Amino acid sequence: MEKGPRIGGDSPATSSSSSSLKEKAQLESTQPPPQSKQSEHQQHHGHNTLSRPTTARSHKSSRPQKSTTKSTSPEGHHPKNESNGPHHHVPNPDGGLQAWLQVLGSTIILVLTWGLINTFGVYQEYYESTLLPSSSSSQISWIGSVQASFLFLVGVISGPLFDAGYFRHLLWAGIFLVVFGQFMTSLCSVYWQVLLAQGFCIGAGMGFLFLPSTAIVSQYFHKRRALAIGIASAGSPVAGIVFPIIFSRLEPKIGFGWTTRVIAFILLGISVIPLVFMKTRLPVSGKKRALFDPTAVRDAPLVLFTLGGFFAFLALYVPFFYITVFATSHGISTPDFAPYLVTILNAGSIIGRLGPNALADRWGSLNVMLVCTVVSAVLAFGWMGIENQAGSIVFALLYGASSGGVVSLCPSVLFGLTEDMRLLGTRMGMNFLVLGFSIMIGTPIAGAILGDMTQAEWLGMMGYGAAGLVLAVVLFIGARLAAYKKDKSLKA
Repeated sequence: MEKGPRIGGDSPATSSSSSSLKEKAQLESTQPPPQSKQSEHQQHHGHNTLSRPTTARSHKSSRPQKSTTKSTSPEGHHPKNESNGPHHHVPNPDGGLQAWLQVLGSTIILVLTWGLINTFGVYQEYYESTLLPSSSSSQISWIGSVQASFLFLVGVISGPLFDAGYFRHLLWAGIFLVVFGQFMTSLCSVYWQVLLAQGFCIGAGMGFLFLPSTAIVSQYFHKRRALAIGIASAGSPVAGIVFPIIFSRLEPKIGFGWTTRVIAFILLGISVIPLVFMKTRLPVSGKKRALFDPTAVRDAPLVLFTLGGFFAFLALYVPFFYITVFATSHGISTPDFAPYLVTILNAGSIIGRLGPNALADRWGSLNVMLVCTVVSAVLAFGWMGIENQAGSIVFALLYGASSGGVVSLCPSVLFGLTEDMRLLGTRMGMNFLVLGFSIMIGTPIAGAILGDMTQAEWLGMMGYGAAGLVLAVVLFIGARLAAYKKDKSLKA
């Protein structure tokens, strides 16, 4: 009979149960909603769901992560997905106003560097015939080769300085030395003065400018990096077209000094663009940069590519320095038209810097550079058979296009062969050291072979240039095979 009261309505047990149910309902109402089955499944398998913004707790847990990754670059950009891995890579914008302003600034830098080097052919002819007639072709070519070699050699210093965050310092110093050296060249009258001003002073300024201006473009572009560098490098042949025309037109009217000063004033005016707009995008890591990367000498593709670049630049600029002298000494062109062959070389180089770089983003920079080197070698052999002005014009146009591809693709290949972007400046500096030594001795060797400018000596000089390019082709093929063996990719 004890069961009877338990079935009743308001027994003590029932009220106790009712109150416990109310307390349980209140507790459940204060708890967060239950996780979905997918979340329970992830939690069961050890997945961290705190990063998902589905609950109040997940929002709280995400805030400290934002604060820790809120480091901004010197220009105020907020890096995202920054990795501490070997690439230390912040995603490139691959476009936008700021990115294309860097390309514009780099284009101006190429005018101040390779643009002046590509113009040296008209100076070579003028020095031999007028200003320095007692100096040999080989001695005069040392002026241009020192200038061009310093563009590479000083990269050993400017590369690590760029990595350490001194881009703006390099920019100011480089522009000052180039413009100052150009003004001082206008005052020169003897060989040692020209060598000091046009060779060493301008060359040192070029070395401070060239590597950083190329490396900064890689901070803003990835998929279209080769194309962006190609567009920037178009400043070089544009200057190589304009400056020889300015020199040949103004020098007979106002003299060597004021003609050179006019070019210096042009350089000074356009330098405002990079000084105003160019800036780095990535924050500086704060680590000291070494001048030498020991891992580079064990990287077979990089070593073979650097050796190939040595022989390529040993011979590549021989036509740029001597095509004007060749045309006048063989009676192919008049003294008035011969300087325009340098202009035609640079006009072809515009095509060579844009077209191959556009293809390189799809087919690989090393592959396209290899093709350009093969074409340059074939044309160098073809130079031996030129006997009239029409042949000289065709040769200048085609060789300018192929050699322009070789020069402009060199930095893109280095980007592709460097896995750790933190070592890019150091590796570019090491590569430029080798190329700088090559270009320093390349054209003077050609001048020494030329000697008294007999036909046999002309053929020997041309054969020297062609042979250097053939050796470069062989080594570039070796680099291409080594790169494929390393990453099993046909694009490099």
